[in-house]
Amino acid sequence: WSSPLSGLAHRKSLNDSLEGEVKAFLLDEGQLHTYDDLTKVNPVTPTTVLKCLQARYRAKVFYTHAGCTLVALNPFQPVPDLYSLDVMKEYHCAPQPQESKPHIFIVAEEAYRNVQGQVEPVNQSLVVSGESGAGKTWTSRCLMKYYATVAASSSLMKSQDTVERIEKRVLDSNPIMEAFGNACTLRNSNSSRFGKYIQLQLNRSQLLVGASVQTYLLEKTRVAGQPVNERNFHIFYQAKDCFDETVEAMVHLGINAEKQGHIFRILAGLLQLGNVIFCSAMDESQPCDLEEKSKDFMHRCASLLCVPVEELQTCLRVRTLRAGKQSALFKPCSLADCSVRRDCLAKVIYAQLFEWLVTFINDSICADNSTWCNFIGLLDVYGFECFQFNNLEQLCINYANEKLQQHFVAHYLKAQQEEYVSEGLEWSFVKYQDNQGCLDLIEGIPTGVFSLLNEECLLNRASDAKQFRVRLEKELSDNGSMSWDKFSKQPHFTVAHYAGKVSYQIEGMMEKNKDPVPPELIHLLQKSENPLLHQLFADRDPVGQGTRGLRQVVTVVSKFKNSLENLMKILHSTTPHYTRCIKPNTDCRPLTFKKEEVIMQLEACGIVETIHISAAGFPIRSCDCTDFVLVLQALMDSLAEAELDDAEDLQEAMPTELDPILRARGSVQLSSIQEPVMVRGWPMGLALASAPTITVSMTATGFQKMMSVMACLNGHCFRSGDYKVETNQFKQGVASIRAQPRGSIKLHYQRSPLLYADLHPDHKRDGVTGLNQILLEST
Repeated sequence: WSSPLSGLAHRKSLNDSLEGEVKAFLLDEGQLHTYDDLTKVNPVTPTTVLKCLQARYRAKVFYTHAGCTLVALNPFQPVPDLYSLDVMKEYHCAPQPQESKPHIFIVAEEAYRNVQGQVEPVNQSLVVSGESGAGKTWTSRCLMKYYATVAASSSLMKSQDTVERIEKRVLDSNPIMEAFGNACTLRNSNSSRFGKYIQLQLNRSQLLVGASVQTYLLEKTRVAGQPVNERNFHIFYQAKDCFDETVEAMVHLGINAEKQGHIFRILAGLLQLGNVIFCSAMDESQPCDLEEKSKDFMHRCASLLCVPVEELQTCLRVRTLRAGKQSALFKPCSLADCSVRRDCLAKVIYAQLFEWLVTFINDSICADNSTWCNFIGLLDVYGFECFQFNNLEQLCINYANEKLQQHFVAHYLKAQQEEYVSEGLEWSFVKYQDNQGCLDLIEGIPTGVFSLLNEECLLNRASDAKQFRVRLEKELSDNGSMSWDKFSKQPHFTVAHYAGKVSYQIEGMMEKNKDPVPPELIHLLQKSENPLLHQLFADRDPVGQGTRGLRQVVTVVSKFKNSLENLMKILHSTTPHYTRCIKPNTDCRPLTFKKEEVIMQLEACGIVETIHISAAGFPIRSCDCTDFVLVLQALMDSLAEAELDDAEDLQEAMPTELDPILRARGSVQLSSIQEPVMVRGWPMGLALASAPTITVSMTATGFQKMMSVMACLNGHCFRSGDYKVETNQFKQGVASIRAQPRGSIKLHYQRSPLLYADLHPDHKRDGVTGLNQILLEST
């Protein structure tokens, strides 16, 4: 028993000690830029991590390892020779790429070798995340270029021309999708306004033979209107900029001059449509009039879309009503409804055109199923968004980011810590932000935001933002991730996301979720004499009726949620590799590092927690009597002393005579002990004592055991460069580590959960008997 005062005093002592360690670490400012892996930082705190990243950024070093994650800082300027073919070759040909300087090509090469090095190859996914403007699109482009180069150039097969043509087509998909799917925003001059997952298809020789693209939630509202000081999609401005590159890419993918003409006529028609402005009619019973200048725009639009101008004007200004089998009734639209219909026409045309382009690209670059067996996936999705006014688009985007954050937490942070506990290791949990509560708020059934929004959209009544806000507050007031500003005049709700709070405006959210398209507009487009425009809508049901004649409402959030769930299934079935892109400043200024903005991003995406866990240790699974875990970057002095005392007790308790069978399974030779310290279990735990120089020797027989040992030796703890791994697997199967450890090294010991296993077999008997014998034979 100890008094609360003594506990407070102890905590204050630890805090003072940590503060002193931080100051001591930061004193040597000239060395901070040399920390290429943040797990080497001691102690690991937001301050020390931030200072190291800042020092590296000043030194124009933009990549840094952070445990299982690569941190990429956006330089906001071209960096000569950082992504050249020579650099690609350097990382691709390196015996141990991890020993090279941190680079996005290390992540690419690790994933590529993971496919190559498996008896049964495992699909890989490279998840590139970060805020808007952090550099995700550029990073994904570099990854595609890397694979298109190394997976094609290594080919010695029959048709090098075919391989080059394939990799060229794969790369040419980028400028087209960026032209039609990216835009200049306040936060990013090349912001992806859609999400994409690209599967690079590899054959059994791990050569690139094709690719496929899946897209998510194009921000089609941008084609009808943009926020202040933002632009429409790039393609509408490319008559002056990058147009030749886009056209050249189209040609390589098989979009001939005739189809290009159809595409550009449609785009030009949309530009003319955007200039059309309505005005109220003198007689309220008559349809709205056009402003004088808009009459010419309307004629040009109809001409470019190849539809009758009279029918176009009627569809935009008159609503057709049907009551059962009765004849149709025509009702003039209000001034506001006319503008809504104009925007709806632009959005539905552009969305269908974008979808057609993606389908055409896939038909051009996707390999036949019989020719590929594995893939490396590249995920590039819109970053977390928080604007002055946020609506359904931002809610969906931030929901996707929440799902990806949960995937990262589940795969690494949570899984690692739960594994430590399951193996019985004493472990001080590193606190990380679990966002399940936020996800329950958004996607929960039946009372999540999405469910309630869909329910509201299915009701045959006019949308009421204030009424929906009352419903949200009634159903979700108990969820700590949601709040409201009771003094706000605009109906809204605020969600506490992992990356920060975002307030969403409810006004207009139901209409965006319904995304209705008047049947008259579809009928009109089906009559178009533009072959491509006609093709886009030829098979579309204007009314959207089900089998029983009932109108089916497939909402935006339902479609997005389903597509995102399919994406998550793919990610969970692959081996993921994470790259966290960081935006050093919000103004996109070259080589400008704003500490407050960077630390918010680091904390929001869990980088500091990742470093904590990676620096603390890694689990060595065992199916026998003992588990050892090597733990580097010491915790508090008081904890270290207690753990070292336990290690000394363990050493004294170990038998001095070694059983021949156990000796054959592996040993660790310490320079200060003549007799090898026994390691029981497979794979073998590595125990390093605090000696000036240590040689650890392990012997393994058999291919699978040798691979198991090498997986341990080449684990993250040995990436730092302080350890050298030497193998002789083709002779005696010997692997050694030569190291000069820094700081204190602690030994964790766990008794076997197999209660009836004999920890100390009787060496006088012939061999090992009982359950121990079964365990040895089974491994």
